[in-house]
Amino acid sequence: MPKSGLNVALKGLDDLFSSEETRQEEQREQVQQIPVDELFPFKNHPFKVLDDDAMTRTVESISQFGVLAPLIARPRPEGGYEIISGHRRKHAAELAHLDTVPVIVRNMEDDAATILMVDSNLQREHILPSERAFAYKMKLDAIKNQGARSDLTSSQVGTKLRADEKVAKDSGESRNQVQRFVRLTNLVPELLAMVDEKKISFNPAVELSYLDEKQQQDFLEAMDASQNAPSLSQAIRIKKLAQQGEFDYDAVYNIMNEEKKNELDTVTIKNETLRKYFPRSYTPRQMESIIIKLLDQWQLKKQQAKQKKQEEAR
Repeated sequence: MPKSGLNVALKGLDDLFSSEETRQEEQREQVQQIPVDELFPFKNHPFKVLDDDAMTRTVESISQFGVLAPLIARPRPEGGYEIISGHRRKHAAELAHLDTVPVIVRNMEDDAATILMVDSNLQREHILPSERAFAYKMKLDAIKNQGARSDLTSSQVGTKLRADEKVAKDSGESRNQVQRFVRLTNLVPELLAMVDEKKISFNPAVELSYLDEKQQQDFLEAMDASQNAPSLSQAIRIKKLAQQGEFDYDAVYNIMNEEKKNELDTVTIKNETLRKYFPRSYTPRQMESIIIKLLDQWQLKKQQAKQKKQEEAR
């Protein structure tokens, strides 16, 4: 082959590889510095961004080191960017008075963005029941939407996982537990807040989620009047009243006003009450031991006083 022909061939190969590298570089996601005021929360974002102790620590870290983990966002049709992952970091950056934050801008469809938003937030250590409930529901709906196009939710043998099985597998929950969390999204806000605040336990709350909105409001009034939180058995009975068409305020109040056996058999002293009388270094077991000794001494004094009274009466 003539030398000039070889040069032409080599030049063509160089251009080919150079173009491929350029294409890969263009496809590779780049971290950009985006102004904080151009970042907006994900639509119906189910996770709360709280100004708590964890946020204070995050602000302190960002003030010292900056935002180390880039946010993920997607362009909005109306301008700016919708945050997919990084709502807490964005808020902390605002509190730290940063003008820009590092962001990976990613073009994503609604369903894929929803799934990524949920998955990235479920890695957090502390998640409220209401957050988990709405997150599972959003992801479930997104997977079902994808399944309508890709047969993801088909129940035929040999097809892909059902939507709730997929959510369960990704979250490490059982399919039944995922469905129970999603039930909580049927609670009125006041009841759901009580679940977050641990005023109502998870299992009774699931049963109460089968009541309609008016029935839930009546239940709240009965709970307030009786000053009692529902046990699981009480919630099941209240749900049964609704299913049988026998639900009314008086019936619910009578159930809620019953004395629970465990309340009759158990005495509970709050930790903050006990801490007033013991050094902070004392363990619960040490406090219990001292309380028992004091009760023994009190009982002995009572017996001695009774015996002395009997002797004086003779």
